[in-house]
Order: sequence, then structure tokens, then C-alpha cells
Amino acid sequence: MTMTVPRQADSPDEPEQPREDRRHMIRRRALTLLIIVLLIGIPAGYLVISANQSRDSGKDKEKKYSATGLTEGWPSRVQRRLYEVTIPVPSYEVAYYETNNWKTSRLYVQFETVPKGLDSYLKSMGLDRGDLNPDDIVINARDRGITGWEFTGKGPWYGVVDKQKNPAPTRDIVVNLADPAKPFVYVVSRTVP
Repeated sequence: MTMTVPRQADSPDEPEQPREDRRHMIRRRALTLLIIVLLIGIPAGYLVISANQSRDSGKDKEKKYSATGLTEGWPSRVQRRLYEVTIPVPSYEVAYYETNNWKTSRLYVQFETVPKGLDSYLKSMGLDRGDLNPDDIVINARDRGITGWEFTGKGPWYGVVDKQKNPAPTRDIVVNLADPAKPFVYVVSRTVP
């Protein structure tokens, strides 16, 4: 036979917990729960958003670097500094493409500018228009094939090779002056790692 012990009645000496203390306890627990949710939820949400952005950024870079030929827009400042390619302002129809391998890295850039822009571009390399050689297409067939450049249109065409001592890049430059008010410049800057 099992015996059940009756529940002990509240002692008349113990005062009943006032309703205000209960409300305070409930508020405190709710506040604690809110703080825990904020401390865990916000960083977790941030990690999810950050991971999605990183994945999307990787896909964009994959598209950018798996493309063949030129990409419309300016190369990054780091690329321009590394390959020592300045692009004068104003410039139009700016496009670029970069290739890297264990032997040589190249940055291909094209842009249209104004006469003062061409002069400033040449000056940035220590050159002037007198250094340009008429009918000298210095960009080789391999590089033209990569970019799709064809130097067969209306000229005159000028070219110059700005050869520098390693590790500085060597720059092959072709300029089309078919419209003297809008010189079009093609550059291949290559470095040896």
C-alpha cells in the first residue's frame, strides 16, 4: 500500500509574494531573454548576410576573370599602379583585361582621350609625341589576338615601346590619330614576377 503525503499548506507566517515582485521578475526574465536573443541573433544574422555577400562577390570575380577579351571600365587603382598605366582624365571607351601566369603578367588597356590627355599620358612615362614612331605597330599578334585589337583601320598609327628595367613593367603603346581631336591609345603593360 502506497501512502501519499499531503501537500503542506503555505505557512501563515510566510507572506504571499506581492504581484509587483512577480511583475518585476517577469520583466527581468523578458529583458534577459531579449538580451540573449540580441547577443546571439544579431551576430548570426550578420554572419549569414556576410557569407552570402562573399559568395556573390566570388561569383562576380569568377565571371570577371573567366571572361576573354576586354572588360568595359577602368582597371583598379592597384592594377594601374602595379602596371604603371595612367589613364588621363577625360578618357572615354576605357576597357581593360589582365592575364597572369608564372612567367609574365599583363594588363591590356585601351582608351580614347583628348590631345592634352595624350600629351599628359606620354609625359607620365617621360615621353612625348616625338617618341612615337609612325606606322610602328609594337603590340604583337599574340596580344592582339587576346584583346581582339586590329590595327588595320584608318590611321595614322604610331607606336613606341617603353622598356624599363625589371621589376618595372615594359609598356607597348599604339596610338591611332585618325581623329587628332580624339586620340585612341592601346597599351600592353607586362611585368615579370
